[in-house]
Amino acid sequence: MPLLISRAISFLHLTRPLSTMALPRPTSVTSVTPKPRLRGVVFDMDGTLTVPAIDFQAMYRAVLGESEYVSIRSSNPSGIDILHHIESWSPDKRQVAYQVIADFERQGLDRLKIMPGASELCGLLDAMSIRRGLITRNVKAAVDIFHQRFGMSFYPALSREFRPYKPDPAPLLHICSAWEVQPDEVMMIGDSLKDDVACGKRAGAFTCLLDETGRYDAPEYANVEFQPDYTVSSLTEVYPLLESNFDLTP
Repeated sequence: MPLLISRAISFLHLTRPLSTMALPRPTSVTSVTPKPRLRGVVFDMDGTLTVPAIDFQAMYRAVLGESEYVSIRSSNPSGIDILHHIESWSPDKRQVAYQVIADFERQGLDRLKIMPGASELCGLLDAMSIRRGLITRNVKAAVDIFHQRFGMSFYPALSREFRPYKPDPAPLLHICSAWEVQPDEVMMIGDSLKDDVACGKRAGAFTCLLDETGRYDAPEYANVEFQPDYTVSSLTEVYPLLESNFDLTP
């Protein structure tokens, strides 16, 4: 075969129609779900911003009596809501109960200490222009002492004089309204499933449970109505958690 014809046949063989040639597959694009924006953090006070200083179980026993305490505790795995429980009592009996509660709270104030990591966390939130609020079932006088003693301020700071109090979502929704943000742009941090986590979940906020000792790992808490979105054993773990899971852009 002449050399020229041979080369022509080889050229035609190598230049097949484009439609029959293998084309590179398009690179798949993985969609990335944007992180939710966080614009505010609301804290519980006793046991969250401050080291636990009130023996709540002793207080409940003093208010209810041993037999009633055991009965109520057995039917409420997430804990006793003492304030709601005594609201149905007669005025005289309720007044005595409030006095017992006030005495325990006053003793707690004498031992008040800031929770490790609280100041540092608040400083980081301030640096990112993330608002800080506070909701407690303690009295306003205790909140005032907390602000004065540790040089920290939270706004709004709602005590049990604000009704209805936790676990009702009303105080958290009030703070969201004051900040002009949506509940799903806020996180509620506290050490109580029955008060803090329930309040946050009912309001539609993110929730973080501070469980220093791992007590909420117990089986009795596995099926409670409201579970936290996140759990930490120290406030020092909160900011890394927020950085990993939220958009902290001011």
